[in-house]
Amino acid sequence: MEKPVVVKVEQLHKQVESGVGSGEPPLVILHEISFSVAAGETVAIVGASGSGKSTLLGLLAGLDQPSSGSVFLDGREINVLDEDARAVLRGQILGFVFQSFQLLPSLTALENVMLPLELAGQRAAGGEARSWLERVGLAHRLGHYPKHLSGGEQQRVALARAFAPGPKLILADEPTGNLDATTGHQIIDLMFAINAERGTTLILVTHDEEIAARCSRRLRMHGGRMEELGG
Repeated sequence: MEKPVVVKVEQLHKQVESGVGSGEPPLVILHEISFSVAAGETVAIVGASGSGKSTLLGLLAGLDQPSSGSVFLDGREINVLDEDARAVLRGQILGFVFQSFQLLPSLTALENVMLPLELAGQRAAGGEARSWLERVGLAHRLGHYPKHLSGGEQQRVALARAFAPGPKLILADEPTGNLDATTGHQIIDLMFAINAERGTTLILVTHDEEIAARCSRRLRMHGGRMEELGG
C-alpha cells in the first residue's frame, strides 16, 4: 500500500527585493522547487551555507511565506491560511528541533516539555513529559532550568519536547550544530531511534554528510535549486 504524503511542495519560489534605488534585480533564494515526502520517510537536506536550506525549512513550517508556489502539510495548503490557522496546524502535526535548542529559559526541563502537551489540551501533561525526559536520559534533570544544563542536555530536552505531542512530522535544523562531535553523535543516535520507534516523518537540514547518509533520502540545495541524490 502506498504511504500517504505528509509534505508536498509545488513550484516553491522565494525572492527578496534588493535595496530601494539599488537598480539590482531581486535576490532569488529558492527557485521553483518541487518535491514530496511520504509518511515515515527520513529526508536530509544538504548544501553549502546560503544555499537556501533553512529558508526552505521555514517555508515548510509556515513560518515564512513564499513569493509563489505552494506547500501542503498533511494535505492542507498552508500558505493560504492566516497566521493563526498556520499556528494551529503546526501545533497539530509538527515538532521542531533547532540548532540553538530554543528552550524557554524561565521554564524547567519538565515545564518546557509539558508546554506543547498543555497547548494540545493533554490533561496528563506532567506525567507524559516526565516519561519523555526519562526516555532521553534526563530523569535526574526535571527541575533544572536551561542555563543549568549542558548543550547536549538542552538538545535532549528539545528532542523530548518535539516528539512528546506525537507529531506526524519533525523538522530539524542543524540539530548538532552547537554540539561537540561526541555529543552530536549521541543526539543523532537518539533522534533516529525515537523517530524509528514512532514512525515519524523526519526532514533534517544538515551540512554533515555522515548524518545525511543515515536518512532514506538526500536532497541537495545549490543556488536555490534542488536535486535528489542517489545512493
